[in-house]
Amino acid sequence: MADFGGDLEAFRVEVRDWLKANYPPELMDPAAGDPEAIWGGRAFAGSNDPQIVWMKRVASRGWTAPMWPKTYGGAGLTPDQARVVEQELGRGGYRAPLASFGVWMLGPVLLEFANEEQKLQHLPKIIQGEIRWCQGYSEPGAGSDLASLQTRCEDKGDHWLINGQKIWTSYANRADWCFCLVRTDPTAKKHEGISFVLIDMKAPGVETRPIQLISGESPFCETFFTDVKIPKENLVGRLNHGWEIAKRLLQYERQNISGGFGGGGGAGGAAGDLGAIAKRYVGADETGAVADGDLRARITRNKMDFQAFGLTLSRINAEARASNGPSAATSIIKYAAAAFAQERSELMVEAMGAQGLGWDGGDFSDAEKTAVRGWLRAKANSIEGGTSEVNLNVVSKRVLGLPDPK
Repeated sequence: MADFGGDLEAFRVEVRDWLKANYPPELMDPAAGDPEAIWGGRAFAGSNDPQIVWMKRVASRGWTAPMWPKTYGGAGLTPDQARVVEQELGRGGYRAPLASFGVWMLGPVLLEFANEEQKLQHLPKIIQGEIRWCQGYSEPGAGSDLASLQTRCEDKGDHWLINGQKIWTSYANRADWCFCLVRTDPTAKKHEGISFVLIDMKAPGVETRPIQLISGESPFCETFFTDVKIPKENLVGRLNHGWEIAKRLLQYERQNISGGFGGGGGAGGAAGDLGAIAKRYVGADETGAVADGDLRARITRNKMDFQAFGLTLSRINAEARASNGPSAATSIIKYAAAAFAQERSELMVEAMGAQGLGWDGGDFSDAEKTAVRGWLRAKANSIEGGTSEVNLNVVSKRVLGLPDPK
């Protein structure tokens, strides 16, 4: 790549030309390819699927993690240059080259807390989409109170031995590796006896079981560890000091979840223009506006909220790129994003009337089934990545500096 010496427009032209020249023509059809392929991982090793070809081409430039150092396979771009790449991917309507918990959550904390050997081992594979990661945090009885986790990790001299259970482990049944919180000192205070480890999901003793949600679909799994042996070098950071890594990673997770809501739909939420959908089911008045004035006003407010949220998210992301990563403000945007996305799904189903009451059978179109399943899925928005109540507590303490209640 040429050195543009701060000339962003020249860099933009190079990015635009490269994307146009390297985007597989098969992906021009919106229905082409397997959307799950963008997660990469061992399952797609050697695949000639157009989406995987696209991922590999973008990764070869380091643009799946453009600001990561070149030493680990990134592009070493400045925040402004990374923003240009993001803008040009969106402007051209190109598919996202890689969806990855490794890029969004694990990689940033490895850059901050891992040793050099661990960075060289894992970061290039994350950038190239060679390994798909899942997150082993929540447990039965340790969700919002995550520090109460009981999955035990014992020092056996030449290896660690892990026993316990995780829950709500997104895509665990498809993941290659897991970044996991474990208890390494059961006698210490609950925040002080936790460590952060990396687990190969193919290791003997690892079992996953998918969990079906009320929407009929789910990425979530239960994950069981029974006498799972992992190498000593799979401990990241200091022994019994994993809580500081866990908190840092949660900031990245909340930032990523909020970014998923930024387009106005939300993870699993309602998709499409609410105004157009409401006109289809409720009708339009003589001016062409949604006939129901109250519904029209609430849709307008929601669209305005999402527009303001999107601008705020862009500002916070820009600040994070220019500093050392996300702050406690991620709890603010995650809380707001969940509320707006759930409200949007509720408005969608309300506008559909009787057609918003079901999600199966011949009386409902595919679009209606998808919308209602999205409404059901959106119920998890205020739970995943930290409940809304927990996020409000974070905001009160770390952003507003309020004292603990007496």
